[in-house]
Amino acid sequence: MEFRPCIDIHNGQVKQIVGSTLTDKDNQAVENFIAAKSAADYATFYKEKGIRGGHIILLNPPSSEYYDATREQALGALKAYPDALQIGGGVNNENATQYLEAGASHVIVTSYVFQGGHINMENLERMRRAVGREHLVLDVSCRKKNGVYYIVTDRWQKFTDEIVNSATLNMLAEYCDEFLIHAVDVEGKNQGIEQPLVEQLGRWSSADGRTPITYAGGVHSYEDIDLLKRLGNNQINVTIGSALELFGGTLLFGEVLKRVSL
Repeated sequence: MEFRPCIDIHNGQVKQIVGSTLTDKDNQAVENFIAAKSAADYATFYKEKGIRGGHIILLNPPSSEYYDATREQALGALKAYPDALQIGGGVNNENATQYLEAGASHVIVTSYVFQGGHINMENLERMRRAVGREHLVLDVSCRKKNGVYYIVTDRWQKFTDEIVNSATLNMLAEYCDEFLIHAVDVEGKNQGIEQPLVEQLGRWSSADGRTPITYAGGVHSYEDIDLLKRLGNNQINVTIGSALELFGGTLLFGEVLKRVSL
């Protein structure tokens, strides 16, 4: 298990939001935290701590009046900590190389690959050709429906018909270097992790043995970190947002790093 930091940017500001409330209409979301610091400030902090593999997420669509400000924040973070952070939000085969040239280690893709409710194999192949498997992270963030975890797209607003299971992950792993998975139903709620999902991911990751998974969603205590480590067979990396002291929460950064490394 490794700690993977995050920088979520919405309406031109670093924020922590309740994931299930995000909507493109009027650029709305329930906010847990709005940072006074810039994305570059957070990137610099992670650089000083020597923590790599974090993700920057642009939470506004390109059509938003806030998109340029959000993107400017993201590019500032990449400049502050080059070749160490991943970036996602509106990434496709035409703009992906621009982010790598701006300093991203990987690009994170969801909506471009999952279109019309299904995996678009042509677009998936286009992404692999554009940046190479070694620079591609697939975001298979999901929400539960009828007892099954479905991949969601468009800033977690749209359900696809694709289920998070071993068959899906095995196929997608041929195209990407890592997976990023937000448990959207618990994201930003500080009420605990999505335990059945973590168990499922832990089993798959133990069998796969080569494709890292970063889990985000619901971690609100040190005990949650321990539980995630146990249920995920120590195979799942973790991102913590609203509960972390950096974002107005109570979990101390140093103690989190200690718990993760035990």
